Amino acid sequence: MQRLTALFAPIAAAMLAVAILLPEPAMADVYELRTYTTNEGKLDNLNARFRDHTVRLFKKHGMESVGYWVPADEPNSKNTLIYVIKHKSRDAAKESWKAFLADPDWQKVAKESQVDGRILAKAPESVYMDETDYTPKFTSGKAGSNAAFELRIYRCHPGKLANLDARFRDHTIRIFKRHGMESVAYWHPADKPGSEDTLIYILRHESREAAKQSWDAFRQDPEWQKVAKESQRDGQFLRERPESVYMTATDYSAIQ
Repeated sequence: MQRLTALFAPIAAAMLAVAILLPEPAMADVYELRTYTTNEGKLDNLNARFRDHTVRLFKKHGMESVGYWVPADEPNSKNTLIYVIKHKSRDAAKESWKAFLADPDWQKVAKESQVDGRILAKAPESVYMDETDYTPKFTSGKAGSNAAFELRIYRCHPGKLANLDARFRDHTIRIFKRHGMESVAYWHPADKPGSEDTLIYILRHESREAAKQSWDAFRQDPEWQKVAKESQRDGQFLRERPESVYMTATDYSAIQ
């Protein structure tokens, strides 16, 4: 027994040293997709509050604004704001939100902006997300363009998310680009069950009409048809039709 202890002691010490050097899982960047639904006639008030105050206060408390959009189609175009922010970690997100909500400046803004009635119709929806390893570098367009952004959500059959990721990594993004569709970012929800079966991503099109033409060309592309068929010989990836929301960037969004 003493000989075994002496044998394994150096190994245990080495493993401990490696464990100490490894980064904490909680320290990885995390993104947050948030959706706000306003009471009737209050979307302009919400946008004004973000433009004049909220974005600045987010930055003050360590939250990086990625992009802000309003759905392009009614009824959501009249009452919904969708945005993505970035945190240094999940723990940092918790601390940032705590500090933000306790900030006297925010409390004053929140109160004064709602003297004529509450802005939000319900509590914000939030999804924490991890960026995929195949998210490309995105260069924003010019402000004031007619760009149409598209938020897409794919939900997979059990065990098929890795296959879907491989197809995007090896083929889909490249074929998107061929047909004028620019990839903004790709994420997985950080928490189960979404982390095991869901892909969330955003595309940028030159316009809504360009989006239609691009999707038509993409679906008819012989390479895509071959890839789609060969990648699913062992079964379909998606358990339901993709969810798609066309969006317009707000005038205060960093991404245009």
